[in-house]
Amino acid sequence: MPQSATERVDHDARARGLTIEIVERPPANSLEEAAALLGLLPSDVVKSLVVKRHDGDYLFALVPGDRQISWSKLRALLGVNKLSLPSPERALEATGYERGTITPLGSTTLLPVIADERMLGKRIALGAGAPGHSLLVDADALLASFDATIADITDPLQPRD
Repeated sequence: MPQSATERVDHDARARGLTIEIVERPPANSLEEAAALLGLLPSDVVKSLVVKRHDGDYLFALVPGDRQISWSKLRALLGVNKLSLPSPERALEATGYERGTITPLGSTTLLPVIADERMLGKRIALGAGAPGHSLLVDADALLASFDATIADITDPLQPRD
């Protein structure tokens, strides 16, 4: 019997020696709403973004919910001129997860992880592989388990018009 997405997440976490909690929550229409449902600040809800390099390879960029990816900072860190967000279909193909549920844990492809330094020292929530589920984990332990690159890769969120 194939594993469910949340079972994949749990299995990978155990293999990495991580203590995680997967919680069910009502559907959320925004990151802010998801944070409120979890009793967290938006900065403690982390977006797992799949980023496509110019050579076709992918990586994970982990971004606090109150921040946005800084393309110039990430390009400088990686020493590349071109990065992009792949289509939802390509992100699913690269990770096995749909957008909004993506997490590095249990990804069908082991991708490098680059995390914003503002995550350190926090208990964070991120996608748990399935809609209506969130994963709670110690950020430092998560990042260590992936040997993540930790750097300033974000800017403050710009208000939407």
